[in-house]
Amino acid sequence: MFVLGILLNSEAEAKQTMCVFDLLGAGGDVYAMMKDYRLEATKWGADIELKSYTDERIAAEDFKAGQCDGLSLTGMRGRQFNAFTGSIDSIGAITTYAQMRDVLGLLSSPKISSSMVNGAYEVVGVTPLGAAYLLVNDRSINNLPKIAGKKIAVFDYDKSQAIMVQKIGAQPVSADITNFAGKFNNGQVDIIAAPAMAIKPLELYKGLGTKGAIIRFPIIQITGNIIINRAAFPTGFGQKSREYIATHIDSALKNIVKTEKDIAEKYWVDVLETDKPGYIKLMRESRITLMTNGIYDKKMLGLLKRVRCKHEPSSFECALKDE
Repeated sequence: MFVLGILLNSEAEAKQTMCVFDLLGAGGDVYAMMKDYRLEATKWGADIELKSYTDERIAAEDFKAGQCDGLSLTGMRGRQFNAFTGSIDSIGAITTYAQMRDVLGLLSSPKISSSMVNGAYEVVGVTPLGAAYLLVNDRSINNLPKIAGKKIAVFDYDKSQAIMVQKIGAQPVSADITNFAGKFNNGQVDIIAAPAMAIKPLELYKGLGTKGAIIRFPIIQITGNIIINRAAFPTGFGQKSREYIATHIDSALKNIVKTEKDIAEKYWVDVLETDKPGYIKLMRESRITLMTNGIYDKKMLGLLKRVRCKHEPSSFECALKDE
C-alpha cells in the first residue's frame, strides 16, 4: 500500500506539458492568458509547463503524438478532438455576443460535462475570440451575386468552409491560419473571414487598402479551446477548469467589442436589411447539410438553436424541427 501511495502521489504531481498555439508566439495575448491559467491550475493539482507554437497544425499533431498533455488552439481545428464543442464555430449559428455569453456559460455546467469528453480527450475550456467577418479587397463586393466567382481563402482542415464557398459560387483557395493573411494582403485572394482581433497583428489593413471593407455581418464565432489528455491530469481537473474559464467570459467579450469599435468606421460596410433573411436562410441550410454529413454535431446545433430562440423567439426557425 505504501508503494502504491507513492506511485499515485507521483502521478498527481507529474508536470504536464501544454502546447499553446498563438500566431504571435510567446508574446501573444493567448499565450499570456495561458500563463495566468497555468498559475490557477496549480490549485487543481496540476503543474503545467507551456510550450509555444506559431503553427497550429504542428501543435495539434504534437498533442496527438503524445508530446504534449494539453493543447490550446482554435475551436475549428479542435473539432477533430470533440465535435460537440467544435460545432460552436458553425456557420451563422451564433449571431450576437449575448447569445455567445449564454452558450459559453452553459458549457461550465456539470450537467453537460459528459459531452466535453471524447475518448481520451476532454475539453476543459472554451473562450470567445470574436465574430469572423468577411474582409473584401473591394467594397463593391457587398452581396452574394457579387461574391460569385471571387477567390476566397478556406482552411483545408475545415471542410465546412469549402462547402459553403462552393455553395455561393465563389472559388475556394486553399490556405491555413499561418498564410491566409498573406494571401489576402498580396492579392492572391479577394476575400477572407477573420475576427477583429486578427486585423492589426496580421496587418490586414494592407489587403483592405483604400478600396476594401469589412462586412458587418458575423459569419461564425471563433473560439479558443483548451483540451487535455485526461490520463495526464488529476481527477476533476476538467470541471474546475471549465468553471474558472466561465468567470472570464464577460471580460473577454468586452475586450472583443472594444477591439471591433477601435477599427475605423470607414472600413465597415453594413449588409442591407433586405438581404439579411436570404443570408440567414443560406447559412441555416448549410449547417443542416454539414450536420447531415457528420461535420457538425447535432446535439450542439440543437443547443445553439435553443439559445437563438431564447433571444429571438419570433424567428421563423423556432417552429422548425430540423436543427
